[in-house]
Amino acid sequence: MFKKLLIANRGEVAVRIARTAKRLGISPVGVVSTADEGAGWLSAMDEVVCLGPSAARESYLRRERVVQAALQTHASAIHPGWGFLAEDPLFAALCEQHGVSFVGPSASVMATMGLKSPARAAMKAAGLTVIPGSDGLLPHVEEAARLAREIGYPVILKADAGGGGRGMRRARDERELRSAYAEAGAEAASAFGNGALYLEKYLEGGRHIEVQVLGDRFGQAVHLFERECSVQRKHQKLLEESPSPALTQAQRAELGERAALAARRLGYAGAGTIEFFRAPPARSTSWK
Repeated sequence: MFKKLLIANRGEVAVRIARTAKRLGISPVGVVSTADEGAGWLSAMDEVVCLGPSAARESYLRRERVVQAALQTHASAIHPGWGFLAEDPLFAALCEQHGVSFVGPSASVMATMGLKSPARAAMKAAGLTVIPGSDGLLPHVEEAARLAREIGYPVILKADAGGGGRGMRRARDERELRSAYAEAGAEAASAFGNGALYLEKYLEGGRHIEVQVLGDRFGQAVHLFERECSVQRKHQKLLEESPSPALTQAQRAELGERAALAARRLGYAGAGTIEFFRAPPARSTSWK
């Protein structure tokens, strides 16, 4: 068990982690920018280190400063919370290089799962069925059109580095696809600095169900059941409900075990989510 934990985040996120750490007998160390010095949430910390100026890129996003703060306070682990450096494989690698435990997946797993196309390939290799689509990234719009004709419209273009519903466009015919390809690529490049796209069959009327998994560094993983996330707007979740009203107990058990098995095969450590799509029962009850 860690005796001291540096929390590489701010505000409500940092407070929740600090409270849990104290319940476990772990001393929480906070980090701040100059803009946050004296903020009320810092009272949850036993120690505080200033990382730099108010801009996040000069403080909370400076990997080397966060690791230095952990070393100088003798914190043996860093918890990134969510946002900022939480999904940065370079940060996780830097922690490993300096002998500081990163509370989350390894740098190698994070690099694999950080982009959608390699994550899709990894889940397929782990034994899960993926929605029909491109094997890897699309080199140009002609390949997208060829593949769409092969799997059938409607299709959806997705940004490889996507998140928050950005860099996604649906197409019901080739004319829409060619227009959507340029739009999705431009939006992805603007939002993520990466305009790469891949393509999937667009399945309508199904349900978006996520399974929470938790893995350790010894190859073990369990599932913590599912969340129904089908109420969305612009590809972003508005409501999460647990348990899913669409599943029977047998289906719930099967889905959870499949998610846990995939996490074990991937070597996933920490808390994570595996997302499934349940096709309409009238058409299929298979999992994608």
